[in-house]
Amino acid sequence: MSKILIVDDAAFMRMMIKDILTKNDLGTVIEAENGGIAVEEYIKEKPDLVIMDITMPEVDGIQAVKLIKEKDPDAKIIMCSAMGQQAMVIEAIQAGAKDFIVKPFQPDRVIEAIKKMLK
Repeated sequence: MSKILIVDDAAFMRMMIKDILTKNDLGTVIEAENGGIAVEEYIKEKPDLVIMDITMPEVDGIQAVKLIKEKDPDAKIIMCSAMGQQAMVIEAIQAGAKDFIVKPFQPDRVIEAIKKMLK
């Protein structure tokens, strides 16, 4: 069973993603509400995949991707972003994210991205 770290400052977004993962039996979920906590959880839990929001307080998603990639160059990270954040998505990909999902997202797109990353 895969371990998936969901990082978003909005509890309802974490809950939505967790719900999609649980309903589709895609793995066990670890949650973090900002990038700083995400880095700590990544080091502690060694998840198979990270789903990371870009805009968060304290440590944003792009900074967190850089920090995680420093610790584990093979980390698999999917970014989540709202419409109109294309420049940030490009920056996240350059920082090491492998894919991105646009909010509000379709469950099918989330499932597809996760399955592709966990192959």
